Amino acid sequence: MYKPKDSSQSPRFCGVRTFMRLENIKTTDNVDFVILGVPFDTAASNRTGQRYGPQHIRNFSVLLRPYNPDMDINIFEYCSGVDYGDIDVIPGNALRTYDNIVKELLPLLKKNIVPIIMGGDHSITLGNLRAFYERFGPVALVHFDSHGDTWDHYYGEKYMHGTPFRRAVEEGLLDVDHSIQIGMRGPLYSADDIEDARRLGFEVITMKEVRQIGFSEVMKRIHKRAGDKPVFVSYDIDFVDPAFAPGTGTPEVGGPTSYEALEYVRGLDGLNIVGFDLVEVLPSYDSGEITAVLASAIIYEMITLVALKKRRSLQKNLSATTTQ
Repeated sequence: MYKPKDSSQSPRFCGVRTFMRLENIKTTDNVDFVILGVPFDTAASNRTGQRYGPQHIRNFSVLLRPYNPDMDINIFEYCSGVDYGDIDVIPGNALRTYDNIVKELLPLLKKNIVPIIMGGDHSITLGNLRAFYERFGPVALVHFDSHGDTWDHYYGEKYMHGTPFRRAVEEGLLDVDHSIQIGMRGPLYSADDIEDARRLGFEVITMKEVRQIGFSEVMKRIHKRAGDKPVFVSYDIDFVDPAFAPGTGTPEVGGPTSYEALEYVRGLDGLNIVGFDLVEVLPSYDSGEITAVLASAIIYEMITLVALKKRRSLQKNLSATTTQ
């Protein structure tokens, strides 16, 4: 079992910075999840620097501890994980970067390891979804973001951080009948921008609708939409209000608080989640490093979901054994 160093025994500022002080090792043995970075930002349309996001998140993840009181679980009593390092990207070349992503992720997916991927800009999600498609076929998408990222192109370019989900639908990577987007808000190019996502097949809950129907109803709709399908969760940090996450490339006001940002992840417990990504963290605009602290906490909640699923599986197996 791989677990973090105990920060009550070894100071947080000692050693090489890995996520949550997990071992930095490329192994698929005795591992339930891996943390890995994709430091690619060539497809960003506004601010750049998301390539430095993975290490920025790692730097502040050392504050995390193994027991999650909100979900009442000691994560590493039930699951094992490592920091798998970063995937080699090709600056300036999205398609070759996607090829590298698929090459790295497939061996993990074939062993039923859950990858938790740190971007990088949101264009990397297309590479992630290509890998998941090869393992699972079309997956359900749960997408938290202030933007739908279903535009056709930027500047005539098809592979940008605002286009991954249109490309994913065109390539047949998503089970759109079981996919949902949450949090869209802010000025648009036209009235068609959100309707385009719906025409592609996504259920869309805008932030205005989130405030009208409330958190519980949003979570009910997510669970109903995804059902028992294999789910990929894509979380753009600009889903969160910039008061709580200023370090991002395309901030939009009017989003959730940091507490609400965590609750949306916790509320996914029970879905058949096979992978996650968290994208668009941009260190150079991160006042007081609060975006990195929040991003690491969101990933921590993602790890917690892996542990909760593993605990249920162990309890089910134990119950089956005792009744035989």
